[in-house]
Amino acid sequence: MRIGRPGPVAQRQWTPLAVANGGLAFALELGLLAALCYWGFRTGFGTPVRILLGVGAPVLAATVWGLFLAAGGPAFPLPLAPEIALKLVVFATGALALHAAGRTTLGLVFGALALVSVILDYTTG
Repeated sequence: MRIGRPGPVAQRQWTPLAVANGGLAFALELGLLAALCYWGFRTGFGTPVRILLGVGAPVLAATVWGLFLAAGGPAFPLPLAPEIALKLVVFATGALALHAAGRTTLGLVFGALALVSVILDYTTG
């Protein structure tokens, strides 16, 4: 098994597995934002805090993703190991947010799918 950076989207070799994983990865990225939004609106005490968390958490996650993890080429590329670790931490945040909002099973499924997607992304090239 070879571990390597997937590379920019335009330069990837799009096998059926890569296409399926690309779709899964995109769905997980959207799911991450939805999970953080859901958690924020369910967690906060009072309307202003709920709005702040429900909007702020997804914006923060999208900012981190865009700066360091974007598939088209991040603004600030990281070395391979920190990139993988950060991607797993960001996805784990979404899974934990679902768990904290009372959606434990959904959080486990989300986390498992994210783990599979990251493994495939970095091992299939």
